[in-house]
Amino acid sequence: MAMAAALRREGKRLAPLISPLPIRSSPISPDQTLNGFRSISTQIVRNRMKSVKNIQKITKAMKMVAASKLRAVQTRAENSRGLWQPFTALLGDATSVDVKKNVIVTVSSDKGLCGGINSTSVKISRALSKLNAGPDKETKYVILGEKAKAQLIRDSKQDILLSLTELQKNPLNYTQVSVLADDILKNVEFDALRIVFNKFHSVVQFYPTVSTVLSPEIVERETESGGMLGELDSYEIEGGDSKSEILQNLSEFQFSCVMFNAVLENACSEQGARMSAMDSSSRNAGDMLDRLTLTYNRTRQASITTELIEIISGASALEG
Repeated sequence: MAMAAALRREGKRLAPLISPLPIRSSPISPDQTLNGFRSISTQIVRNRMKSVKNIQKITKAMKMVAASKLRAVQTRAENSRGLWQPFTALLGDATSVDVKKNVIVTVSSDKGLCGGINSTSVKISRALSKLNAGPDKETKYVILGEKAKAQLIRDSKQDILLSLTELQKNPLNYTQVSVLADDILKNVEFDALRIVFNKFHSVVQFYPTVSTVLSPEIVERETESGGMLGELDSYEIEGGDSKSEILQNLSEFQFSCVMFNAVLENACSEQGARMSAMDSSSRNAGDMLDRLTLTYNRTRQASITTELIEIISGASALEG
């Protein structure tokens, strides 16, 4: 007490000798002292931790939603494989047939956050376009899905014949896909349709696939020349329809069946890839949260230690 009283008396005695300094307005508030800046740094870390926790909740919820959608569409995709497999046995999958007019049907998703399935489909579509390029050949695109459209429109805008989006907004059935396939056949001239999609195998694995549907004229040409479709003449045709009419019906029905299976397989692959991506995101958010918690604890402990040192130093100075 005596020391404190002596300090007060000394301060009053020296006060008239000290010239007052001009007061300047500062944008720094009185709370932003040294301790204030320490509390702000911990507050920033705390806000970041809160943001990461919210992101982790969102990714976990999206994983659960993707799992639910995958279960709903997986059975339909597996059942749809029985539609196009007989056509493959009958007409084959003539991917190497040389034709002049190629139309690449790229199947993708409308939403992202599903890994690289859309980029894979676009890369294969571009590779097919280069592979079938030539002086007397032309290659056009029919795009199903917003993501493939956003990528192909950058360098192949003039080659896009048709673009359709929001296919997965409502559950698709065969009738809807057959109407879609009929619109494509009416508006697009082609010798070969090459459907690019991702075939579902498991939650963590999918196979990029190309299915080829030939026009009736090309099928008849290959049959007559004894090429890859030469065995088609060995089948007996019943009814009054001509061979060209039967091939026309087969081509249209084959394309609708392949399209139906491609859309469902790609939807399965999309949900499986989204599950994997959201699971990885949740684990990465957990790792980041652990690092932020460690940083927050270290910062808080350093602040407390510094304040204790300042208190002890001040007490020591007063006692000395």
